[in-house]
Amino acid sequence: MNILSVFLQVPAQGGNSSMMLIMMGVMFVGFYFLMIRPQMRKQKQEKNFQETLKVGTRVVLTSGLHGRIAQVQDDGFVIETLSGKLKFEKAAVSREFTETRFGDKAKNAEKPADKKEIEAEKN
Repeated sequence: MNILSVFLQVPAQGGNSSMMLIMMGVMFVGFYFLMIRPQMRKQKQEKNFQETLKVGTRVVLTSGLHGRIAQVQDDGFVIETLSGKLKFEKAAVSREFTETRFGDKAKNAEKPADKKEIEAEKN
């Protein structure tokens, strides 16, 4: 039984039809506010993020590759890594990797590594 035939049926009681239409309307509004609208907002934020990236910004790509933006082109970025320069699509940039983005987390992540190197030099 498809949805169109449900609407075309003549109900035995008039209240059931109007109640079903109200419930379907509430479900549509719920889907819009719970699924469609947040997804559109996320896509808009991601597009704005990708458009504001500049040369010299350290980024993490969706594949997990870390690098620095060497060139900004119309269709993508040239990312400089330790192994050389690679070209990626703009959609491949996952997030910015700077102290302003991660704050104290980036500083704390560096400290344990520094301590291990100092202890290794002492021994």
